[in-house]
Amino acid sequence: MLLSEYDYNLPEELIAQVPADKRENSKMMVLNRKDRTISHKHFYDIVDLIDKNTLLVMNNTKVLPARLIGHKDTGAKIEIFLLKEAKTQSLEKNMHPPMCQVKQLCLWDVLIKPSKRVKPDTIIKISDELSVKAIKRLEENGEWLVELLFEGNNILDVLHRNGQIPLPPYIERKIPNDDLKKLDFERYQTVYAKDEGSVAAPTAGLHFTNEILKKLQDKGVELAYVTLNVGLGTFRPVQCENVENHKMHSETFEISEKAAEQINKAKKEGKKIIAVGTTTVRTLETAFQKYGCIKPCHDHSELFIYPPYEFKVIDKLITNFHLPKSTLLMLVSALAGKDFIFDAYSEAIKNNYRFFSYGDCMFIN
Repeated sequence: MLLSEYDYNLPEELIAQVPADKRENSKMMVLNRKDRTISHKHFYDIVDLIDKNTLLVMNNTKVLPARLIGHKDTGAKIEIFLLKEAKTQSLEKNMHPPMCQVKQLCLWDVLIKPSKRVKPDTIIKISDELSVKAIKRLEENGEWLVELLFEGNNILDVLHRNGQIPLPPYIERKIPNDDLKKLDFERYQTVYAKDEGSVAAPTAGLHFTNEILKKLQDKGVELAYVTLNVGLGTFRPVQCENVENHKMHSETFEISEKAAEQINKAKKEGKKIIAVGTTTVRTLETAFQKYGCIKPCHDHSELFIYPPYEFKVIDKLITNFHLPKSTLLMLVSALAGKDFIFDAYSEAIKNNYRFFSYGDCMFIN
């Protein structure tokens, strides 16, 4: 298992910079593993391709406005990318009543750019209601532990007023565009997003509309939801040439009592289980690996799936096209076979499919 085996050349113009005009209009490549054939569809065809005797499992996590732009007292611009909350505590402001308020102090793991301009105790002002204090460097790649100091009782409200949707670095907007920022707030979320906590979208789900979900339910397809808060580790490139030496970053997930019951019942009845996105796959496969079944839980996943992994829960997968040398590319290779996946990616490039988060998708059938 060498990292170089999972590399491919992608023309830069095929990296999607904006979403499709409508969610369901994205192109969809269908991979039939039984006869190793490839067909070209659009996502709105998914209703015809999913049998009624199916459970469709989706990740309902919601993306935080995790990108903060601030300045040091010198005027230097600093960008902060929230990764995960470390700890929260309340501090009472040193003010006289009746103006006394509670000031929240939250500890977060973040990425800081440029990291070299920041030292412990550096203050970055985001706005009049939010500042960031650097505590200590965690890794040389720009990861820091910081304090978020803000007024009020709810950090999510503050982030919604001050933060931006944290688009991946391969989506490059050279000129600020308010219309695109507004579009990102809507389209870099699934229509069923519920539990806020991710720093990246579970992008396979971006193609679904409420209308498509209703059509699937009317057909008899059962829907289930799990939650995995997507962290940066999912998308970080593998650094070691021997893939087996790579360690995944931990991501938290939750499976409700209802979802566990649906999944176990579906397996017992012989229904096919289709996962929407690699995060859903990792949630279900991690739970089964830990407990021998799907049970209600709040846990964490560090599961790294690569060939020749044997899947215990999922049967089929809806997924986007992934970056070269990524753990996600290795996961889909484990399901469909590396050679078949690379044939499909070559076909996608030849047919001008759009790649990555805002791009087109494939249905591994």
